[in-house]
Amino acid sequence: MIATVLYFVLFKSAVVEGAWSPWAEGSGSGGECFCEAFLPNSTFPIGELISLEKTAVEINYKLELEISKVETYEVKLQIYIAKIKNLTVLIEQMEHDPDSYNELQLEEVKIKIKQVEALIVELKASIQISSTVLISIREQISVVIAVLTQLEITYDKNLVLVTRREYIILQQKLEECETRHNEIFNPNIGICNHGGIRRISKPIISQLNAHLSGGYIYGGWGKDSNPLPGSENMYWYSASSDTLVSRITQYSDYYKLIMRQAFKTHELYVANRYDWRGLGNNYVVRENTLYFQYRSPFSMGKMNMTSATVAYKVIPKATNQFSYHYSANQNLDFAADESGLWVTYATEESNGKLVLGKINEQSFEVEKVWQTSIFKPSVGNTFMVCGVLYATRSVDTKTEEIFYTFDTRTEQESYVSVPFEKFQEFYAYLDYNPTDQKLYMFNNGYYVTYHVWFNYEGSKDKLFIEE
Repeated sequence: MIATVLYFVLFKSAVVEGAWSPWAEGSGSGGECFCEAFLPNSTFPIGELISLEKTAVEINYKLELEISKVETYEVKLQIYIAKIKNLTVLIEQMEHDPDSYNELQLEEVKIKIKQVEALIVELKASIQISSTVLISIREQISVVIAVLTQLEITYDKNLVLVTRREYIILQQKLEECETRHNEIFNPNIGICNHGGIRRISKPIISQLNAHLSGGYIYGGWGKDSNPLPGSENMYWYSASSDTLVSRITQYSDYYKLIMRQAFKTHELYVANRYDWRGLGNNYVVRENTLYFQYRSPFSMGKMNMTSATVAYKVIPKATNQFSYHYSANQNLDFAADESGLWVTYATEESNGKLVLGKINEQSFEVEKVWQTSIFKPSVGNTFMVCGVLYATRSVDTKTEEIFYTFDTRTEQESYVSVPFEKFQEFYAYLDYNPTDQKLYMFNNGYYVTYHVWFNYEGSKDKLFIEE
């Protein structure tokens, strides 16, 4: 494909934009002929694009291999389940009538149990390797997408789009492979039988925002935390050059998000008709409803994007005097997890210390509150997982840290240390989504996600600090 456009690129790189002709010809005073050609200061980096194409082929091969492995795992899993069921029936029969079985038969059953155990250990090791490879592929694709975005901004947009589409297809294949992998091997989505967050992956960068603007640093993106039937793959995005929230855009799936092909944009402001605008970029989408900080009056706002209706509710004692460390006007921060909808804020009574509230989604009221001991302006952001509040803070320009948790079930707070890498220093949005157990960050205008690992019995590198 690159070979077919090489001539076009070389020709186009020789043309100077504007009124100048790409070449001039004539004769000099001595009768000799001359020919002048203008070349731009920079030519299209065709070598870099060819290299990206080769990388696409390599990634595609890796993905095909992983997809075939997942299919193999699925078959093996069914076989192992059948073996375990048969052994279970046999052991129950032996327990019911032990005198009917001799030592040789007992020894044979023990051997079968050990064989199944060995098969399970082998499968578990293969799954862990496969999970690591999938994360590596996603990181590799993220790096290339960032390079393509920069090329698209700097050079010929149409030419780069050809290669970008190839990577979009790879991203889709990766999404499908990860989804299938999770369906088979991660049945714990939606279940809270763990001891909290153990570690967080490296940042996975999808691309620059839908406006392709480095100035749109205030915003957020993600998936519906409790999607309506048929909307499970839907993504949303909202951003601006300031903290004013004026619109939200929806995309039917990840491909449409990356290709910037929206299916609907909801305006929160129409002149002479209505002004539903918000502030602060700490919103979530749940059951196709946007929950956000309503601007005037200062209150909780919700926009039902199905019926295009808006409601707001003032939180008693909540103040707009205290925001997060990174950005102004982040006074009400909405979060959604496996147990429902939440909001954090501060009050003058609490002297700026963070207050956590549980929202009744039917009445749209804060039905219960908890007072924490952390000062909100020192916090980078917060999110909820399984009824536990997690608060972050900056360590340095490249590192963020979960440093505090508050468990609403036990009403116990803890100081912890779970560091994770930032793509860039400034970010305006961070939230957890319970449908895929990922963190979604809007980092200096870029879509960024993180995989989250939890503390299960026997898991390693527990990072909690004993008080």
